[in-house]
Amino acid sequence: MKLDKDTVLRVFERLRSLKILVVGDVILDRYVFGKVERISPEAPVPVVEVEREEFRLGGAGNVASNLSALGVKTYLVGITGEDYGMHMIKGLLRERDIQDLTVRDSSRPTTEKVRVISMSQQLIRIDRENTRTVQGENLRKILDRLEVYVDGIIISDYAKGVVCKEVIEKVKSTGKFYSVDPRPQNVHLYQGAHLMTPNEKEARQMFKAQTLEDLGWGLKRELSLQALAITLGPKGIALFENRLSLYPARARQVYDVTGAGDTVIAVLTACRVAGFDWDISCELANVCAGIVVGKLGTASPSIEEVIEYVEEGERV
Repeated sequence: MKLDKDTVLRVFERLRSLKILVVGDVILDRYVFGKVERISPEAPVPVVEVEREEFRLGGAGNVASNLSALGVKTYLVGITGEDYGMHMIKGLLRERDIQDLTVRDSSRPTTEKVRVISMSQQLIRIDRENTRTVQGENLRKILDRLEVYVDGIIISDYAKGVVCKEVIEKVKSTGKFYSVDPRPQNVHLYQGAHLMTPNEKEARQMFKAQTLEDLGWGLKRELSLQALAITLGPKGIALFENRLSLYPARARQVYDVTGAGDTVIAVLTACRVAGFDWDISCELANVCAGIVVGKLGTASPSIEEVIEYVEEGERV
C-alpha cells in the first residue's frame, strides 16, 4: 500500500494514547565539529580546530527519542555512570519529555561515543564504556523499574551489559508485546520475541543461509519469533510473518545511516501495539527511516516531516 496524509494522521492520533517502555543500553552521542587546515607536526594526523559540539541520545536513548517524537508516552530504563555524561543524558530526556527510569552505577562510566567530524566526514570515533553485565543491586533496580504499566516494551541491545537473561525474563513475564533490536552475541536471549529487527549483516551472523528467504525463515524458526523484520539498508525492509513481504526504502538521499535501525523498531512497535497492520507499520517505518538517514547522526523524524514526506510522494 502507499501511505496518504489521512492514514498518517490517523496513525499519529492513535499513537498519542500509547505508553511504551524502552529497556537497554543508553548511550550519549557526542559530536565534535571542526575544520582541518593543517597536519600535526607531532604525527601524520589532521589537527581539528573545534567549532561546536552537540550531544544526542544514542542507543536505547535514541529509540526512546524516536517514540517520543511520534507522540508516544515513553519510558526509558538503562544504566548510566555518575558523571557529566549522566547529567547530559538526564537533560536530554527532560527536553524530549521521556520518563527517566535510568539507574546510576558509580562503578562504570556513562557509555559515550565521541565522533569528530570535519567537512561532513567522520575522522575518528572515541568510545568510553564498560560492557560487563549488570548484576546485584543495580540489576534489581532495573527489574523493579520494568514493573511500570505500559502497552508494549522495546529491548534495545547494544551489548553494553543491560540486556541479560533476567531482564528478558522480566519483560516476558509482563505479557506485553515486546520487540528486540538484537546483537548477534546475545542471540540465545531472544527466543520467543513478538518481533525482532536485525539488519541483514546481524541476521547473517545469527543464522547461516545462502538466500535472504532462507535466512529469514530459518532465523524466525530457530528463535520461535512471531515476526522478523530484516532491515536491508537502501533496499528497505523484508518482513517474515505468515509470508515474506518486501517494503522498498523511501529515502530521498542517504547522508548518515546512524540510528536508522532505532527508528525502524520504534515505529514498527508503536504501530503494532496501536493495532495497525504490517503494511501500514512497515511503510511508515520506511518513511521515518528515510527522513533520519537524510540527517547527520542519531535523529528522530517529526510528525510535520512525515506528513510533508508523504504529501510529496502523493504528488509524484
